Amino acid sequence: MEELDIKSRLSNNLKNIRKEKGLSQFELAEKANISEQTINSIESKRLWPSDKTLSKITTALEIDIFKLFFPEKDSGFSSKELDTDLSYSVVQSIRNLVESTLREYTK
Repeated sequence: MEELDIKSRLSNNLKNIRKEKGLSQFELAEKANISEQTINSIESKRLWPSDKTLSKITTALEIDIFKLFFPEKDSGFSSKELDTDLSYSVVQSIRNLVESTLREYTK
């Protein structure tokens, strides 16, 4: 997977999850204690967020970080189905992969 693919996945998932939660970019930014411009830049693929920023966003959205990187369209799962259908070990594997990928991109 290439960097642009990862940015696209992050961008699309963030935007979709934010909208599912009924939040504007401004509301999410306020909730996450980051700037609206940061949310806009991530969603438009102009910014790769730090791990701290991702943590703030996922906390504000009340989701696990893997949901920002999971290929939801390819999987056939919706966000709600992921909550109930994925086993703990699969979730852990995805988290480990995402954390490893983030470490590589934030070096």
